Amino acid sequence: MKRCSLLIFILCISLPGRAQKNTYQNPVSDSLFIADPFVLFADSLYYLYGTSAGDGFKYWTSRDLVHWEEKDYAYRRTEKSWGQGSFWAPEVINYNGHYYMVYSARGKTMYGEGLRLCLARSDHPGGPFSDIKAPWFDLGFSCIDGHIFIDSDQKPYLYYEKVGSVGEHWKQEGYLWGMIMGAELAPDLSGPVQEPKFCMFVTQDWEGPKSLKARSVEGMTVFKHDSLYYMTYSANHYADPNYGVGYATCRDPLGMWIKYPGNPVLARDPNLGVSGPGHNSIIWSPDQEECFIIYHSHADPDQPSGRRVLNLDRITFTRDGTLSVQGPTRTPQPMPSGTH
Repeated sequence: MKRCSLLIFILCISLPGRAQKNTYQNPVSDSLFIADPFVLFADSLYYLYGTSAGDGFKYWTSRDLVHWEEKDYAYRRTEKSWGQGSFWAPEVINYNGHYYMVYSARGKTMYGEGLRLCLARSDHPGGPFSDIKAPWFDLGFSCIDGHIFIDSDQKPYLYYEKVGSVGEHWKQEGYLWGMIMGAELAPDLSGPVQEPKFCMFVTQDWEGPKSLKARSVEGMTVFKHDSLYYMTYSANHYADPNYGVGYATCRDPLGMWIKYPGNPVLARDPNLGVSGPGHNSIIWSPDQEECFIIYHSHADPDQPSGRRVLNLDRITFTRDGTLSVQGPTRTPQPMPSGTH
């Protein structure tokens, strides 16, 4: 009887497709539904934020990028908040002794109701974050998906998506559009110190230049590897199965961004049941040896919608600087290096 039980145990842990203790499998959780994920590493802990609530942003923590524990709200709307809805895509940075959250929300402006970026601050990565600039600035147009990049010389830059629409897109008689803009920020993050510069728009076929849903590039993340600046970004409508990730490079944070001709580097895979992988952030393993892309995908690939799940895959670089995503995956993958 003991011999039989041992055999059953060995068979169970050896079944293909079953994540074991030293592996993980996407999506990383069956109960964590989040969009536009952003991960920050602070005080030996990973903090996960994203589009997750109608009145603010919840957060999760992890020590290994795989097992996440739900916490409370990092930011929550109050009666005095400028933003009253559409709380999207929060990102948090550690800068000059404080934690800053940039997010987009909808509120009243001198031009009418619209989407704007807001800036909140806290002394702890889990918050609570309080608005210090809401809206952060107002240039007379809607903008979402704010991303702050701190260069090696500690100079801060802001990237965001300028958005609009053509025709009655909700009737499929027009489309949404979005382009990525960038600007240097004041050292105290009070606002841009120059007119925002154009970074990129829809040009590649996979981005949907003829789409009647959305002709937009969005969800950007900027980082530096060796001497090259990288910008990962997403394109297409968030509920489109072809929503994916591409990247561009340049030699200066506000220089001419050149898209990788082999884009997208992360795309749908119907054979794996992966639909709409996108709006990513970039994070390194605890020992800083491995680079990972954190992204969402549609929870139901047969009915793509705003309900999305969390994914984690590796990124590698060739000697010439080419970025490759080892995914999307749906089979067991080794746990991030440096985790226990």
